[in-house]
Amino acid sequence: MKRREFITLLGGAAAALPRAARAQVSSKRPLIGVMVAVTRPGNPVLNAFVQGLRELGYVEGQNIDIAWRFAEGRMDRFPQLAEELVRLTPDVIMVAVTPAAVATRKLTQTIPIVCPLLADPIRFGLIASESRPGGNVTGLLFRIEGLAGKQIELALDLIPNMTAIGLLVNVASGVIIDRQEAESASQRLGIKLVPAEVRAPNDLDAAFQALAKHGVQAVIVLVDGMLFNERDRVAAFAAAAKLPAIYGFRDHVDAGGLLSYGVSLADNFHRAAAYVVKILKGAKPADLPVEFATKFEMVINLKTAKALGLTVPPTLLARADEVIE
Repeated sequence: MKRREFITLLGGAAAALPRAARAQVSSKRPLIGVMVAVTRPGNPVLNAFVQGLRELGYVEGQNIDIAWRFAEGRMDRFPQLAEELVRLTPDVIMVAVTPAAVATRKLTQTIPIVCPLLADPIRFGLIASESRPGGNVTGLLFRIEGLAGKQIELALDLIPNMTAIGLLVNVASGVIIDRQEAESASQRLGIKLVPAEVRAPNDLDAAFQALAKHGVQAVIVLVDGMLFNERDRVAAFAAAAKLPAIYGFRDHVDAGGLLSYGVSLADNFHRAAAYVVKILKGAKPADLPVEFATKFEMVINLKTAKALGLTVPPTLLARADEVIE
């Protein structure tokens, strides 16, 4: 079977796709592979990527084809999904997160790879430098130094007498972002840090129960694909445990979380489309500098704060980019 005749998706991921994405694929159009950690339906960040392509004149099913792959929150699926995409020999692959970039880079050093959420790409061997990536990977950084410490400080603003804070971390992801920084920041601020490690969605309930049992007064939810995919359940478990939770992405707050501070996912994915288009027009990823995130946002959910019995300080509300009432 030729790579652009038909693209078969696995199991539930196929059911999540639009019919057009599973239909006959023309050999005359460029093929973009896309691998993300989450699911497609109602995903605003993927919509931002597709919109970015459209604004630059590239529309799926008209002058480009897209082979979608969804890990559905299971980071262990990245190697398998990467192998499927590489086998299709697309013109470029957009991988949503760093673990997916690592998995794909292990399989190909020739197919261009664009990642809108790069974290420590030099340490993971994905690029030589931000200004001259030098290989087949480029994209945008989303991690900023001091983010975890800032999130802990925001928790202190909400709960000035806080002495213990939880840290929800998915240890199965392979690439854990900001845990060490959270540990250093909590030590600097004189706050006890209680980690709650999970490996799968079924671990979440027990993790929040354990955090509540240890007497933490808030919890930092580390950036992670599985935790993002399970954001509705994470918010529900945090509410059930009466724990104020701080997140890295606003999508968690839209799902009922209390507060987020970090990079705008939608903005990074929108900008990633420009990288893809440049590559389709002949640019080499080795020559496309890795860019820094430019849009950061703080979002507060006052409805959640009220349910938790928290009064958000006016100074914090004034600093918020958006307040959900």
